[in-house]
Amino acid sequence: MSAIKNQILFLGLTLGMLLLSSCYSFKGTSISPEVNTFYVALFENNAINVVPTLDVVFTERLRDKIRLESRLRYNDTEPDIEFSGAIIGYDISSVAPQPGETTAFSRLKITVSVNYLNNKVEDDKWKQNFDFFADFSADENIINIQDDLIATINNQLVENIFNKAFNNW
Repeated sequence: MSAIKNQILFLGLTLGMLLLSSCYSFKGTSISPEVNTFYVALFENNAINVVPTLDVVFTERLRDKIRLESRLRYNDTEPDIEFSGAIIGYDISSVAPQPGETTAFSRLKITVSVNYLNNKVEDDKWKQNFDFFADFSADENIINIQDDLIATINNQLVENIFNKAFNNW
């Protein structure tokens, strides 16, 4: 008798999981069915003292995120959704002051201005600045750790932009 109960319980749980997975996307994206393509223009470097390759690195990271985590296809002619903008801030500042006018940490902060346009829905457009930062020891030379810091910051910026565009956050 308990074997039959276990089979029924297992079957019920399996059926429940199948029903739930069909109703919810684990990626959580909400892209309209009529939207099939996207384009990300090269983000210009407009910040002072910015790393020369940051525009290409950031733009490619955003393209990859959309390509890998949505069903959209990249198309540079008449896309359904367009992203454009500029890197407007690349700032290194001192954080956590210590006695004797020294600092324990420094902070790299990158700010990106993003223009989003949905060519399928007239009112679905926005412009917003996104920023994120990473702290590092004041004893470290920024040149030695810059690529890792930029990767960390870019990943979060791209995540925030993706969520704003496709998850209504």
